[in-house]
Amino acid sequence: MRPVRTFFDTNILLYCDDQASPSKQQRALDLVIAHRERHSGVVSLQVLQEYFANATRKLGVDAALAQKKVEAYARLEVVEPTVSDLLAAIDLHRLRQVSIWDALILHAARKAGCKVLLTEDLQHGQTIDGVAIFNPFL
Repeated sequence: MRPVRTFFDTNILLYCDDQASPSKQQRALDLVIAHRERHSGVVSLQVLQEYFANATRKLGVDAALAQKKVEAYARLEVVEPTVSDLLAAIDLHRLRQVSIWDALILHAARKAGCKVLLTEDLQHGQTIDGVAIFNPFL
């Protein structure tokens, strides 16, 4: 059976570095490792950018180390958005009343054929455009 394609929101990657939340850190690390091994994990260019910005600014991760981690996360499948993706996300933002950033994440997940989006930013258990929202820390 083929593993379920799963999209990682930025907060999941950030928890991999968050020593202030050891249980969330371990859960996030376990998820990333498992999906990398199964070749079922997906991120977007947006997620990688947000990870770098927040890891260095909020978590104090050294920029050189954060860059190496971006390179490691880029071994997952990476969705690179186009202008048409932005326009589709704007439609999703308007129709579903989610932030443009969350709409970009949702659209990227759907575009990549992901059935699951791991995030803390949207309502757990909700399905939007065929993508099930799952908060792995509940």
